Amino acid sequence: MSVPTVCDEQPASIRVGAAAGTPVSRRRTPSYPPRVAMPADSSSLPALPGMADDIRRVDDELRRVVQSDEPFLTEVARHLIDAGGKRVRPALTITASLATSVEPGPATHDAIRGGVAVELVHQGSLYHDDVIDGADTRRTVESVNSRFGNLEAILAGDYLLARASEIAAELGTEVAVLLARTIAGLCEGQVREIGSAYDVGRTEAAYLESIGGKTAVLLATAARIGGIVADLSRPEIEALTAFGHHYGMAFQVVDDVLDLVATDGQLGKPSGNDLCEGVYTLPVIRALDGSPGDELRSLLGGPIEGTTCDRVLEILRGHTSLASSMATAVEFTNNAVDALAELAPTPAVDTLRQTCDLLLARVDAVSDASGRS
Repeated sequence: MSVPTVCDEQPASIRVGAAAGTPVSRRRTPSYPPRVAMPADSSSLPALPGMADDIRRVDDELRRVVQSDEPFLTEVARHLIDAGGKRVRPALTITASLATSVEPGPATHDAIRGGVAVELVHQGSLYHDDVIDGADTRRTVESVNSRFGNLEAILAGDYLLARASEIAAELGTEVAVLLARTIAGLCEGQVREIGSAYDVGRTEAAYLESIGGKTAVLLATAARIGGIVADLSRPEIEALTAFGHHYGMAFQVVDDVLDLVATDGQLGKPSGNDLCEGVYTLPVIRALDGSPGDELRSLLGGPIEGTTCDRVLEILRGHTSLASSMATAVEFTNNAVDALAELAPTPAVDTLRQTCDLLLARVDAVSDASGRS
């Protein structure tokens, strides 16, 4: 796989400096405002016929499988489940399972269970992440560690991973091995990120390797499980897995851009939190290599807050690293769409393609708001 690098050609989907909805030159660099709102729905997966009902089945199954003989453990385990969410990962599993269906119907029970297993891994990782970060909120609600305590959050996260592993074993050896490797990949990605905390010399290659483990591996697994439980051909399964990986890479790059420019309410967590915690993402790495590098290095390299954090965010929001990072996200979505060439044009495959466009539209909203300001 070729790794996208800095690209001065901007995607046509990025619009700035013009009336809302008016495209500007592909070579223009967007200027990002300090605070904007994002669209509520950034995925087309729920648009697939019957998907809303399938996601309700996922939610019901999530609540069922985390029931424990210990009522307190059930309460802690359900905290983020009850907080809601877009359920992108189980939706991807379900969509992948329908990839060859000309007239897709309700998802099979195995596809629902596969999506639940992936979502439980995601939820468990969030519990652990919030302990590591000392986060107070998640999805606009109090984080598990803040409400119940760090020890309780860690144990509940372990419990969710155990339940996910149980489901995977019931789905067969291949799924069980895949999920175990995925959990290991998530741990490796997180360790890489911790090891690079406050490192102003962090490279793009190190960043991409980290997000490949932190984010892309789970989305690739979500798509792959869908193909496996639907008994698709090996080439079809590999195509869906490649889609999930590239989509996951784009997903994280977009998320890292939004962390620097979106509101706390839209993110469901404090904006700029990664930066203040010493996680230097792609826009930061590229800005450090650019004209504001000297000033940024004088401000970064350790914990920051208050006016220092505000100044760093001001520098980043005025630099082209945000636009070049979005160009990289576009390249990843292009790779994701290219992976689907192995599959026939069914409603589910069309939905996956549209999902890439709508992922990028999250940052389109940033540009559009700039044009209105």
